Amino acid sequence: SICSFIAQMLAMVALPFYLQKTFGYTEVHTGLILTAWPAIIMVVAPIAGLLVERIHAGAMGGVGLLIMAAGVVLLAFLPEQPHVADIVWRLLLCGLGFGLFQSPNNSILIASAPPERSGSASGMLATARLTGQTTGAALVALLFHIDPENGCHIALLLAGGFALAGSVVSFSRLSLALP
Repeated sequence: SICSFIAQMLAMVALPFYLQKTFGYTEVHTGLILTAWPAIIMVVAPIAGLLVERIHAGAMGGVGLLIMAAGVVLLAFLPEQPHVADIVWRLLLCGLGFGLFQSPNNSILIASAPPERSGSASGMLATARLTGQTTGAALVALLFHIDPENGCHIALLLAGGFALAGSVVSFSRLSLALP
């Protein structure tokens, strides 16, 4: 979960700068374009939550984070003059992958805790989310400081790496016979 949130925040903090500085989009256009990512999560997450009854959460989460990794890496390699559609389909890929991972992961984590510990399990999820988001945002700031010209590009590639690492951890649930 931490890897997924680091990856998401690396991308979400870097992308507005990338779209505005590199491609010249306005703040309004940038905001509208970036809406694609959470919009598809809103559609996919409930479906993924239902599918966890039929598909192993480790497999669904692993595939989801692979899809997200592909999406952020593809965002890093946008053409010089991308059309809005070039950006949006990549963002949709990111959101699709994140949605496929997050709902099953949360569902299994909460369900695996005894009922009297569900509050603690929920607290652990919140801690993982905030740790990942804080780390991702801090890494973007560090990258912008170290390499202002390429910080956005590096952040997106690093996001792909964290999503890939999270995918490996998620797939490991299959070999360990974990839910």
